[in-house]
Amino acid sequence: MVHNHGPWGCACWGADDQIGAANLITPAKRLAALRLAATGKLYDLSHTISAEAPFLRPNQPPFLLMMWSTWRDSIRRRRKLGLTNDAGSNVERVEMTMHVGTHIDALGHVSKGDRLYNNLPAAETLGDWGLERLGIEHIPPLITRGVLLDVAGLDGGETLLPGRAITAEELESAANRAGLAIEPGDIVLIRTGWGRHFGTDNARYLAGEPGIDVPAAKFLTAQGVSAIGSDNMAVEVLPNPDHAQALPVHQHALAEAGVHLIENLALDELAADGVTSFCLMVLAPKIKGATGAPVRPVAVV
Repeated sequence: MVHNHGPWGCACWGADDQIGAANLITPAKRLAALRLAATGKLYDLSHTISAEAPFLRPNQPPFLLMMWSTWRDSIRRRRKLGLTNDAGSNVERVEMTMHVGTHIDALGHVSKGDRLYNNLPAAETLGDWGLERLGIEHIPPLITRGVLLDVAGLDGGETLLPGRAITAEELESAANRAGLAIEPGDIVLIRTGWGRHFGTDNARYLAGEPGIDVPAAKFLTAQGVSAIGSDNMAVEVLPNPDHAQALPVHQHALAEAGVHLIENLALDELAADGVTSFCLMVLAPKIKGATGAPVRPVAVV
């Protein structure tokens, strides 16, 4: 079944809907995905979040982790209370954007003009302390079939180049080569090869990227995918070949189609083993009002 999205999300899911295409992951879809796990082998598709992770200035602050309390401090305090077993504890404080490292975008992350997903007015949806609706806490655990479309070698190298747009026809050809038919509720992961630069050459990683264009995004959302992920920082091609456009794939996927985007994935090991269809689990922490959240996607085969 192919879902035809209207200009402002999926009216078939109701005016109060906040999860978009995740509605397509039914209990039957989850069970079918779980049955794909035959060997129990697990692939961790995430990068480590640290101060070495790339981030985009000026919109994103750097990741910062500092110790808030150490074992010495806590033992001293507990001794003052008369405790004698010297139980020390270490507690940190973290400052970061929710869009650093491997993460998923909430549907309220990007607008099209003054409208968010499901035609919600952006001015009324965003509050002083985060999103009033469409925040990351509404994303259900995504347990479904994942499919890998490996297009890294299309131009004869180990990776595509920045500014290189991946077309709908190339995605369809990659699916055909892998013997895949994209089905409603699937999460499609696109390997461009760009992930090799994450944390190793951040300047290069941030200077642009290969990624899908809007027709390619529309090709995927027309198949009823629940999310699209890639081994780059934005899923879409940067800079956009149309220099008058900024983040048009985000606008289509999030604001129009209600399809989540998963960014900064680690897909090389999956591709090296020739794995193209698998049980994929993506769980986002329920951080109220957040526009995204770090995730640790795992593929099980």
